[in-house]
Amino acid sequence: MSNESHSNSGQAQKKMPHEGHDTQHAPEAKPIAKGLAVTALVIVLIVFAALATFGILSRIHRTNVLAKSTQELAAPVVIALAPKQGAPTDTFVLPGNVTAYTDAPIYARTSGYLTKWYHDIGSHVKKGELLAEIATPELDQQLAQAEADLGTAEANAKNAKAQAQRYQGLVATNAVSQQDTENFTNQATATASSVKSAQANVERLKQLQSFEKIYAPFDGVVTGRSIDTGQLIDTGAARELFHMQSLNTLRVYTNVPQMYSANLKPGTKIDMSFPERPSQMFQGTLVRTSHAIDPTSRTLLVEIDVDNRKGELLPGSLAQVHFKAPSAQTFVVPVSAIIFRREGTQVGVLGADKTAHVVPVTIGQDDGRTVQIVNGLKAGDLVIQDPPDSLIEGEKVNPQSPSQEQLNGQQGQGGKG
Repeated sequence: MSNESHSNSGQAQKKMPHEGHDTQHAPEAKPIAKGLAVTALVIVLIVFAALATFGILSRIHRTNVLAKSTQELAAPVVIALAPKQGAPTDTFVLPGNVTAYTDAPIYARTSGYLTKWYHDIGSHVKKGELLAEIATPELDQQLAQAEADLGTAEANAKNAKAQAQRYQGLVATNAVSQQDTENFTNQATATASSVKSAQANVERLKQLQSFEKIYAPFDGVVTGRSIDTGQLIDTGAARELFHMQSLNTLRVYTNVPQMYSANLKPGTKIDMSFPERPSQMFQGTLVRTSHAIDPTSRTLLVEIDVDNRKGELLPGSLAQVHFKAPSAQTFVVPVSAIIFRREGTQVGVLGADKTAHVVPVTIGQDDGRTVQIVNGLKAGDLVIQDPPDSLIEGEKVNPQSPSQEQLNGQQGQGGKG
C-alpha cells in the first residue's frame, strides 16, 4: 500500500511541470457583443445632449430674467392716486384778454421835423383833433416846382392847341400840307397829356403836404407818445408817433373748450370779474365767435363786448369770464399732474397692466395749486402724479406707493374741491 502511494505521488510529481507550464498563459477573453457597444454609445450621447440642453435652457432663463429685470428697472417710477371728486358745478371760469375796441398806432406819412405836439398820454381826443405838426421845407419847395412845371405844361398845351386849330383851318384851302396839320394836332394832344401829368404831380405833393398836420383818426385816448419837438420824422412804419385806443367799449377774448361750444349764442349775457375790482361783477354781451375750433387747443375763440363809458376797466388787463354750463361731476388733481403738449391738455392714467395711458382732459377752475377736471376722467381712474416729460401712451411704468405727505396733500385737495 505504501508502494502504491509512492507510485501515485510520483505520477503526480511528473504531471506538475505540465500544470505549471499551463498557468503562464492567460485564458483568451470573450469578444464584446456589438449591440452592447451601440447601446453604451447612445447612452453617452443622450447624457451629453441632456447636459447641453440643460446648459442652453439655463442660459436662456438667465437672459430672460436679466432682460425682465432691466426692463423693470428702466420703467419710470410713478405714483398714481385716485383724483378727488369735486362738487358738481354748473359754471366754469376762464381767463380773458381785455383789448380796446379800436387800437391804432399812428405813423408819419411825410418826412420833416416835428414843430409841435398837442396831446400827451392819457388825453381824451375827438376824431379830427390836431395831434402834432411837422415842418417839411423840402416838400414845400417840391410843390412849388411842380406848380411851376404845371404852368409851363399848360402854356405849351395852349400854344399847341392854337397851332393845331390854325392848321386845321388852312388845310381846307390847301394852304398847308396834311402832314404838317397832323403833326400839330398830335403835338396838341401830347401837351394836353403833359398838363394832366403835371396836375397829378401837384395833387400828390399837396396830399403829402397835408400830412404835415397829424389828426386823431377816431374818438379815443392817447395811450402812447414817442416823439418830441425838434425830432426828425421819417416816413413809414419805422417809428410810431402816437398810439390811440377807443375805450368806451372793450373787447374781451377768451377760448372756450369744445365741449361747451354748442351753448354759446350771440347775445348771451356773460358775467366777468377783474382782480383789481374783486367785489364788483361786470356784465358783457357775447357778440361773435370764430365759428371754428382751434385744432391745437380744441377751443372756440369768442368775443365779449363790455360797456366801459365810466372808464373803470383798462385794456390789456386780465378778466375772469364766468360761463354757465350743464351740471357735471368734476375731479380735482394737482397742477403738476397736467401734461401740456401740442395735442392739448392731458393727464397720465395708470392702467391695470402697469401701463400708462395719456388721456385728453378739459380743465375748469385753476387756483395755481390744483386744477378742476370737468371732462376726460371717470371714477376709479388713477392719475399719475408728476408724470415724466417722456411719458407716452402704452409705456410700462413702475408704480410705487405714495408717501403719507402725498396722501395728506390729496386730502387737502379734496377738501378744497
